[in-house]
Amino acid sequence: MPSEILLKIFSYLDAVSLLCTGCVSRRFYHLANDNFIWIRIYSTAFSPTRSNWKFNSVEKIAMSMSFLSVQDKEAGYWKKEYITKQIASVKAALADILKPVNPYTGLPVKTKEALRIFGLGWAIILKEKSGKEYIMEHVDLSINDTSVTVIWYGKKWPCLASLSTLDLCGMTPVFTDWYKTPTKHRLRWHSLIAKYNLSHLTVSTMIGCDRLIRIFCLHPGLLVGVWKKEEELAFVMANLHFHHLVERSTLGSATIPYELPPHSPFLDDSPEYGLHGYQLHVDLHSGGVFYLCGTFRNLFTKRGNIENGHVKLIVIHLKNNREHLPLIGKVGLSWKTDIFDGCIKSCSMMDVTLLDEHGKPFWCFSSPVCLRSPATPSDSSSFLGQTYNVDYVDAEGRVHVELVWIRETEEYLIVNLVLYLSIAKINHWFGTEY
Repeated sequence: MPSEILLKIFSYLDAVSLLCTGCVSRRFYHLANDNFIWIRIYSTAFSPTRSNWKFNSVEKIAMSMSFLSVQDKEAGYWKKEYITKQIASVKAALADILKPVNPYTGLPVKTKEALRIFGLGWAIILKEKSGKEYIMEHVDLSINDTSVTVIWYGKKWPCLASLSTLDLCGMTPVFTDWYKTPTKHRLRWHSLIAKYNLSHLTVSTMIGCDRLIRIFCLHPGLLVGVWKKEEELAFVMANLHFHHLVERSTLGSATIPYELPPHSPFLDDSPEYGLHGYQLHVDLHSGGVFYLCGTFRNLFTKRGNIENGHVKLIVIHLKNNREHLPLIGKVGLSWKTDIFDGCIKSCSMMDVTLLDEHGKPFWCFSSPVCLRSPATPSDSSSFLGQTYNVDYVDAEGRVHVELVWIRETEEYLIVNLVLYLSIAKINHWFGTEY
């Protein structure tokens, strides 16, 4: 078919269809870069809404916009301009939606609305040692108070022994349509959130099991279920904290994660600056069931509590009975596949949101955790009941929780909750030199 006729046909396509057409062949790619077609798409999308001008040809549109040298531009120039401006408009819309902040959690109020409006989803990319890739879109998700839990399962998992890495990506339509619900097969943009090494599925990362599966925790926040009998993947579950979630899921690239904006320390004359005024919100949950949902304000510590590069922030005191908190219900991590489902005892998801004295998120994470018997007896062993610990560690700090199983009431009681904050993080955040 002559190129002139193809160009005429292409002129009736929208931007997404035109991009897809360019993937058919080398000839279609060059024809789909035609500047006269893209300048019409560009002007239609970004011309002032109050304008009522009508033109009968692409050339008149170009003239009206003073683009008198369309042919002088290299092929694809106006396609690049259109895509660049679309990305800029998405960023501006994101910033506007995420501007209002919840005073209790310090997180954007409209995170759930942003997920819906931008048609945001998540995918995992499983990579074999040979280089072959498998892309799987999420099957199910649940939205919690400060996080979203995303689940993948199915019957067509690749062989676990052949896999090397797993990439977790946010997935959004390339061009957000504000008036139509995004369909499953639209062109998607991938934004890398985290990369995981599947060789780390070892005894050291296993946090629980039942009669069918074993579960492994990979930092940050990924849970991998493996069938006991076949040693193959059963499901993958990611717990994603709301803090910068929309930005991380939309503004990165397929190979480079979104880079957080630089932090400028607030100046303060207090001699204990950075050691007081914290607010903690912590959730323990699984499958939409919350075992704990607590907020603790006016947390502080002193210089004397700085040891081994960390500052100790006591949230629940072991010796203060009035501060001890019960967990609601029997703790367990719910899982499911397209065939089986179950619940692994003593495991759950933990969401931590720590705000500084200005109400800004200081340390946020969501991760699978498990209750383990302590290696050595603790002060809480004086209680009537078995003692358990929950521990979480990353580069910014550590969380230590001590619980006691009360036989009479058949419930867990939190008797001690301590945060260990990295001094390097505090000095970077507040501009101090502890």
